[in-house]
Amino acid sequence: MAAILTNLYRTIGAGVVLALALLAAVIVLGGVDVGAAFGGRYAWAYIFIWLHVLSGIMWIGHLYYFNFVQMIQMPKIPAEQKPAVSKFIAPEALWWFRWAAMSTIVTGLIVSWLRGYLHDAVSLGMAGGFDLPSFFIGVGMWLGTIMWFNVWFVIWPNQKKALNIGNAYPDLAQPLKDKAARMAMLFSRTNVMLSIPMLLAMTGGGMNYGNSGL
Repeated sequence: MAAILTNLYRTIGAGVVLALALLAAVIVLGGVDVGAAFGGRYAWAYIFIWLHVLSGIMWIGHLYYFNFVQMIQMPKIPAEQKPAVSKFIAPEALWWFRWAAMSTIVTGLIVSWLRGYLHDAVSLGMAGGFDLPSFFIGVGMWLGTIMWFNVWFVIWPNQKKALNIGNAYPDLAQPLKDKAARMAMLFSRTNVMLSIPMLLAMTGGGMNYGNSGL
């Protein structure tokens, strides 16, 4: 077991094997017709829902790490120790952060298309008469899209300047680095704020509105 857990990629591989074993158990114990259950677009939708959730956990997990841990603790770290974070930890975390955001938005769009609600959600349930579940999931999708835009076109470019990632801005003056860092911080905090209603909307799309009185 230690040989698996001391290597990240072996750990991930073991997790995938366990997930497949769980899926096999459901098929066998439930007497599932594999051809009916996993044929066609709905099987792909199930796969992409799984990938969408995994990507979203990676994205929002890093967003919360930056805001609840790194930003708060950085002022407390001695100056001589800060390069360890800014040169090694932060660039790696930002890589996973931005690509998880991209994966989340892409897999989310694929899921909505495969399950047939993309148009209704994008139009906020107003395409053919108001539909509350489509409005709810649509709000979540639009908020997620705004957050993705902030990551790729505001937070990442400004963090790249502030931390001189990849030595892309070796001669940038410190006041400009500070300005970039503040801009990245403000939009990162904006995403934290938006993540709260976004997650409510995403998880609330499947509510039984008929029984709730909504």
